[in-house]
Amino acid sequence: MNKPVIICLGVTLILSLATVQAAEKEKKNTKVDTSKLPPAASVTGVTYAKDIKPIFEKSCIKCHGSEKQKAKLRLDSLEAALKGSENGKVVLPGDSAGSILVHNVAHIGDEDDFMPSPDNKDKIPPLKPEQIGLIRAWIDQGAK
Repeated sequence: MNKPVIICLGVTLILSLATVQAAEKEKKNTKVDTSKLPPAASVTGVTYAKDIKPIFEKSCIKCHGSEKQKAKLRLDSLEAALKGSENGKVVLPGDSAGSILVHNVAHIGDEDDFMPSPDNKDKIPPLKPEQIGLIRAWIDQGAK
């Protein structure tokens, strides 16, 4: 191949990659309709150990525990949940509506991120609105 053709192909490839990256960034920045979230539970004193860990053990640990960590996210300890995933924090203490974890367990936003995945091989059902409300209360109360 001659040099001009190689240069044109290289420029085309770079522009294509830039377009794909921009589309992915736009997809991630899409606003989630938080009006679709179940309300936070009215119970006070919600803690990870007492209230949230049992939910996570039943519905989340197979994909986000010590043996397997999808997106490098672990939910089997408070510290790990607060650390987040390879994409950053998923729990924003004091802001459940802005927490990606809540969006994902409530099945709003990006379908690729729903937890548990609707087609999971273990047939784990989606969290119930009451469970999501408890997770929201935990986060709104500081995620302790």
